[in-house]
Amino acid sequence: MSFKEKLKSGKFIITSEVGPPKGTDIHVLLEDAELLRGRVDAINVTDLQSSVMRVGSLVVCHLLKQKGHEPIFQVTCRDRNRLALQSDLLSAYVLGIENVLALTGDHPVLGDHPQAKPVFDLDSVSLIQAIRKLEAGYDLADKELQGKPKFCVGAVVNPGAEPLEPQLIKFEQKIRAGAEFIQTQAVYETDKFVNFIEQVKQFKVPIFAGIVLLKSAGMARFMNKNVAGVYVPDNLIKEMEQTKDKSAQSIEIAARLIKELKPLCQGIHIMPIGWDKKVPLVLDAAGL
Repeated sequence: MSFKEKLKSGKFIITSEVGPPKGTDIHVLLEDAELLRGRVDAINVTDLQSSVMRVGSLVVCHLLKQKGHEPIFQVTCRDRNRLALQSDLLSAYVLGIENVLALTGDHPVLGDHPQAKPVFDLDSVSLIQAIRKLEAGYDLADKELQGKPKFCVGAVVNPGAEPLEPQLIKFEQKIRAGAEFIQTQAVYETDKFVNFIEQVKQFKVPIFAGIVLLKSAGMARFMNKNVAGVYVPDNLIKEMEQTKDKSAQSIEIAARLIKELKPLCQGIHIMPIGWDKKVPLVLDAAGL
């Protein structure tokens, strides 16, 4: 059963993600992906995450596809104009990659090449519209294609944003543009997630709650200060400060959050941020 078929079936979906390396050694990533075989329904491949130069998402998706995994091709608008975005999407489909996550992308000033010029020719909404137009057999210049792709298209939302209204407006725009599933930013406050779900339930789109593994109290404080819409409560920071085994405590917190969030959504998206080998342990602890 394909990822799209699982979505339509109403199955509870589990996704995780891998980040391509900064260099050509891809072996560790492929080994980590093997740990997810049979445990997740799809694997996101990040696209120059945090504006840091790395191996491209497209080639890693291709390698995962060759090995029998179900990749989700993350595509950001930061680095490519509409010509390159459309070309990469067609290339992905030719390689058998059918799942896409449309993102606007972080500004380059946040990454390791802050002098890089951003593009942002399209944003996440117009990228979804472009994908749907390609599926209809035309490019953004209204030129007819010789063969057309068919994708399963996702988007992202931040349910913890304050104020939430701009996120709700963008959420609706993404759904109306054609997003078929939503993966969220990290969720640590269940009450805010409940409020978000209540306000978007009429759209009846599968939503996967985002889980980011906490590595330390310092990481939690950094996110609270620098990641808009993400807040790690004081009690979780205290747990990470007082534990002697940060890895075990991180897994316990993630599993606890998953159990709280599972009844509220149709899936969980785990973002291990380098702790890829711990994802199966989180799934075990959460009973997934």
